[in-house]
Amino acid sequence: MSNAKAIGQPLPWLEETWSYMRQIKNFQREDWLRYSCWIGTITGLFVGVSSFLAFGRSHGVVYPGYVWIIPTGIGMFVSALALDDIGHRTLYKEDIKSGEAHVHQMIMITAITSVMALCLCYEHGGTFGVAAAALTALSFFYSIIDEALHWHRYLSKGVDRVEMWAHFVAITGHVLMMAAWWHWYREGYPGVAATVAQMTF
Repeated sequence: MSNAKAIGQPLPWLEETWSYMRQIKNFQREDWLRYSCWIGTITGLFVGVSSFLAFGRSHGVVYPGYVWIIPTGIGMFVSALALDDIGHRTLYKEDIKSGEAHVHQMIMITAITSVMALCLCYEHGGTFGVAAAALTALSFFYSIIDEALHWHRYLSKGVDRVEMWAHFVAITGHVLMMAAWWHWYREGYPGVAATVAQMTF
């Protein structure tokens, strides 16, 4: 059931958001494990990319402005999914079991491997470039399917606005991150070699 009182009479935004977030108290052991693994993985990506860029910047490396869109997009992706996934494991758990859970797993697999492939493109672009493109396209494809499923729940069952907007921010962050990362790769990863050269440990 939605957090809103009824379709057409939603709770105030802050109240609705707080009500949604409180559902985390209903997590079971398995929910905590899955939530921690997924959010921990993408948080690790944010910390890793941000630390790498910050290290380079602190050692005089100048990155093109678009490079900073990458950690910004990842930050949006992480924070939005940390909120979105609460509802997935509580309010809409039964709905998602019907098939959407499989879509989520496909997004996880393709999103993670597309980033891995883009990293490998730094030294092996000829080998991993096609795989990176295919996996990126697949991650966007399944994200579109997931968005369609969200809208179906919203229109048919009155799913709350919190999940809808969290999902929008997550997709926006993902697109920004990947678009900037791809441009960085196409430009030859400017700043990466200079940053790596400073790593003497």
